[in-house]
Amino acid sequence: MSTFSGLNTAYTGLVAAKAGLDVVGQNLVNANTAGYTRQRVTTSGVPALNNAGLFSGGVRPGQGVSVDGVQRLDDAALDARVRSTTALAGYSSTRAQALATLEGSLNEPGANGLSTQLQKFWSAWGDVANQAGEQAPVGVLLGQAGSLVTQISAGYRAVDDQWSALRQNASGMVNDLNTAATEVADLNGRIRAAVASGASPNELLDRRDQLTAKIANLAGGVVRPNEDGTVDVLVGGNALVSGTTANAVQLAGAQRMSDAAGDPVRLEWAHRPGSAIALEGGQIAGAVSTLAPADASGTGGVLAEAAASYNAFAVALAQRVNAVHSTGSTPTGATGLDFFAIDASKPAALGLSVVPTGVSGVATGTPGTGGSNGSVADAIAKLGTGTDAVDKQWAAFVVRVGVASKTEQQQSDLADLAASSAGNAQLANSSVDLDEENMNMLAFQHAYQGAARVMTAVDEALDVLINHTGLVGR
Repeated sequence: MSTFSGLNTAYTGLVAAKAGLDVVGQNLVNANTAGYTRQRVTTSGVPALNNAGLFSGGVRPGQGVSVDGVQRLDDAALDARVRSTTALAGYSSTRAQALATLEGSLNEPGANGLSTQLQKFWSAWGDVANQAGEQAPVGVLLGQAGSLVTQISAGYRAVDDQWSALRQNASGMVNDLNTAATEVADLNGRIRAAVASGASPNELLDRRDQLTAKIANLAGGVVRPNEDGTVDVLVGGNALVSGTTANAVQLAGAQRMSDAAGDPVRLEWAHRPGSAIALEGGQIAGAVSTLAPADASGTGGVLAEAAASYNAFAVALAQRVNAVHSTGSTPTGATGLDFFAIDASKPAALGLSVVPTGVSGVATGTPGTGGSNGSVADAIAKLGTGTDAVDKQWAAFVVRVGVASKTEQQQSDLADLAASSAGNAQLANSSVDLDEENMNMLAFQHAYQGAARVMTAVDEALDVLINHTGLVGR
């Protein structure tokens, strides 16, 4: 073997050690960079030249070390687990937050809840029964009835406002999804070019993994790798990203809760309007399910079902009170009067109003018994108690919301734990360990020094051979 080849062998050792130090340095400076995946230089021994022959000199060592590339220490299975758990966590958290907000708007139990207002309303009827025909208790009754109507209306409006806010937030989620898909498509092109040219695409892969995890959190989806280094991202079985092409989506459907029954909110492909995407998870799926219209079985969107419950309660309250009130007589002898009215052009909870404006419009007793009879007022006061109490319909609604909110919160907590566990497993595999990197740095440093010593030794041998051979005997 030529002595000069020893210089090349030592040189390849210097190059390999230098590459290792560069990778260690990249890991160390990105130890706190979110989404960064640690890297390792990959090397292989260069085999000896196949020049066997008469003057080959026997067995020869290899030709040094080759730097094959920089390996990204990721795990495809862990990445897929992170995406799937993130999708479930996004779906559950959106629904849990919506139900928690709805439950909070009920103000139950508490002094500001509708249950308290109902108790005051029935109590006011009791006072009217005890002082039939008197102006003061009737004034208190009408004031309390007005407060009750206002609170029912305010509760419905709170649900309506929450629906509109979530609809707007869902539109923002869709914009974020389209932006992330466009970035993934752009990164696909850059990664493919880097792979084709032999450059390292590792940092681009880190960014793409972050974006695909974001897409999973927003809309679920499946990532399918391709041989050229690109990935396809599938949502609802169709490609959101295919190579360097991103297919935009859009949120279609009603802009107001009152229109949702005829035009439900849905996610569609922008290039194929009218075709809803069957989402399997993510925040957008959680929002769409929450914004769904009410149905006959009571299993529709939680907000529309809550609004329907407000309407049903307003109707029940008006019908039950009017059914008794219309049988009674006012102090002036008027009969067949309603206490509540509902504007048919509005949702019942918003169209509910109090008809009487004074003592002459309130029926307190049975016809022909005189203005001081309070039997009808007493019967109305008892509508809030008993096995068929009006209050029980409201209480049942509050319980349903509370149970649904608690259940959804538990599911959200479990989904968050699963996502956290998957994320921790991913970090344990891919994050930078400072102690390990410091050890690697020392190893590559000594390897560099060793290769330099070999080069020095070969250089000295060549110096003897070239400059000192043949001097003896002169």
